[in-house]
Amino acid sequence: MSALSGIELAEEPDIAPLPPAAPYWMQAREPLPCLIFLLPLLLIYEAGVLWFGHGQAMPIRNGADHLMRTWLLSVGVDAFVLPALVVGGLLGWHRYGAYPWRISRETLVGMFAESLLFAVLLLMLAQLQDMVFQCLLPDSISIREAVPGEKPLLAMRNSLAPQLISFVGAGVYEEVMFRLTLLPLSLIVLTRGFQMPRKWAAVLAVFLTSLIFSVAHNAIPGGEVFSLFTFTFRILAGGFFATLFLLRGFGITVGCHAVYDILVGLLTLT
Repeated sequence: MSALSGIELAEEPDIAPLPPAAPYWMQAREPLPCLIFLLPLLLIYEAGVLWFGHGQAMPIRNGADHLMRTWLLSVGVDAFVLPALVVGGLLGWHRYGAYPWRISRETLVGMFAESLLFAVLLLMLAQLQDMVFQCLLPDSISIREAVPGEKPLLAMRNSLAPQLISFVGAGVYEEVMFRLTLLPLSLIVLTRGFQMPRKWAAVLAVFLTSLIFSVAHNAIPGGEVFSLFTFTFRILAGGFFATLFLLRGFGITVGCHAVYDILVGLLTLT
């Protein structure tokens, strides 16, 4: 009899296999891929305003960013925690939703491709509106004069680089403010408070937040002079971004917004 006959060989412990990765169309909407995708934009923007602001970063910040930091200061919170709140909020959302803590490089590449594609589509929408306005209102402002985002308030406002940095900030913080925060809150109020069917609540929430998005560009301190073309287009753009947010998620919406603003900025500022 073998000496090993009385010895029970230990079975290898069962190792639970990793859950299968979500398809790209779902993974691109998850909070962690969105965070990884927008993190370079956030870092470029924050570093850019500090570099070009020369110790006076607040005046060069995008309007939504400036407004949210002002709100934080009004309640006694250091304004510099805003980027940490954005990062922490996305991480908390990812943890609460029990999403897998992994992401593929292909997903990030796909998100960039989608951002570029939707930015070009929005640019085509702007050109279409320009053609309509030129037919109906020949004396109205054109897309060539309608620069997106808020212009930096420093003396260097005629410099291209600070304005491009501000456009990157618009992509991040305007989406945080209007789509990531205001749009879901509007949906909650309409569906739970007013008992609206979710489909109609989504339509109304998209319209209301788009209208607020357009009004805010004129209403904030240092905002732009009213122009019918830019006011109307921002309602359309707000609806475009809100629909994109609902269908393709936060990260692609941020990327689309930033790429669009940069493209139009290069066309109008050079």
